[in-house]
Amino acid sequence: MKMDILDSSAWLECLNEGPNTSQFVPIISKHPNLIVPSVIITEIRKVVIRQRGVDVAEKITRSLLASYVIPIDVDIAVSAADIGVKFKLPLADSLIYATALKYKATLWTQDEDFKGLPHVKYFPKSK
Repeated sequence: MKMDILDSSAWLECLNEGPNTSQFVPIISKHPNLIVPSVIITEIRKVVIRQRGVDVAEKITRSLLASYVIPIDVDIAVSAADIGVKFKLPLADSLIYATALKYKATLWTQDEDFKGLPHVKYFPKSK
């Protein structure tokens, strides 16, 4: 079964109905094959609380929890450290990418940190 991950930037693009939403909505509709690294919940919730408040953040968090949520385990943590050094990725991005690799998932994103990495579908942000 082919799995997919939407990076936080892709989720936020959809929540804000940005120009790249059409690239990511078909992936969201694949719910059984959509996995959510737990760190993405943290990233999205933090932004949504700032932009829209706690009530909206609660609703979006519940929606994310309907997918297959992947906690940070020892394998992901160790892999993320190696990946972070190798690809010069920030901590959250390292955890997300390590999860994608562990589950052989395609990572959908508009975060330039992932551009050019294997198993990544990158769409540049529209200005």
